[in-house]
Amino acid sequence: MDKAKPLPAYLVQRYQGWKATGYAENKAWYRRLADEGQRPRAMIVSCCDSRVHVTSIFGADQGEFFLHRNIANLVPPHEPGGDYHGTSAAVEYAVTALNVTHLIVLGHSNCGGVKGFHDMCHGHAPELADEKSFVGRWMSILKPGFERLGGHDAQIPVRELEKEAVIVSLNNLMTFPFVRDAVESEVLSLHGLWTDIGEGGLEYFDTETKTFLPV
Repeated sequence: MDKAKPLPAYLVQRYQGWKATGYAENKAWYRRLADEGQRPRAMIVSCCDSRVHVTSIFGADQGEFFLHRNIANLVPPHEPGGDYHGTSAAVEYAVTALNVTHLIVLGHSNCGGVKGFHDMCHGHAPELADEKSFVGRWMSILKPGFERLGGHDAQIPVRELEKEAVIVSLNNLMTFPFVRDAVESEVLSLHGLWTDIGEGGLEYFDTETKTFLPV
């Protein structure tokens, strides 16, 4: 670890500012969170994209959401084995240990991961098609949604594929036995959302019409 460097000065200044104001003004709340542990009501799976600020969208406080972020807010299917399963582990912990009552998948506009997958499927991103690409292999989770929209024979808008990423993740969540059992027992509900970064819009996936509707 001799390659690690000190924090950039601007981050140090921001931390010190938060400690002197945000933390100092809410010290009792932070200490309560530390002593009593977390009791989030919802888990949110969102994209790593720095423009997606989940807590700001919902005006959330510390301890309110159990957040997991990955490329293109994808949840893989239930595949037990000896590999590393970060997203699956986060889902398992949220449902079986934290007993969240809502599990939300939040997609967004202008998603770089989805755009890359779109380009890869049309032969415009050979670097992602390479077996050595972690991003390319991860984005293959979206393949069922791509095929549902027509696959290679269709001109698929990236925005539609972004919403398919949400639907694919919702479908994959139901392949986890503990998620399916919790949903069927009505102690957990699944929700699919998509937000437009530029317009501040929010849409939800309606299971009856199979479309996204404005919130």
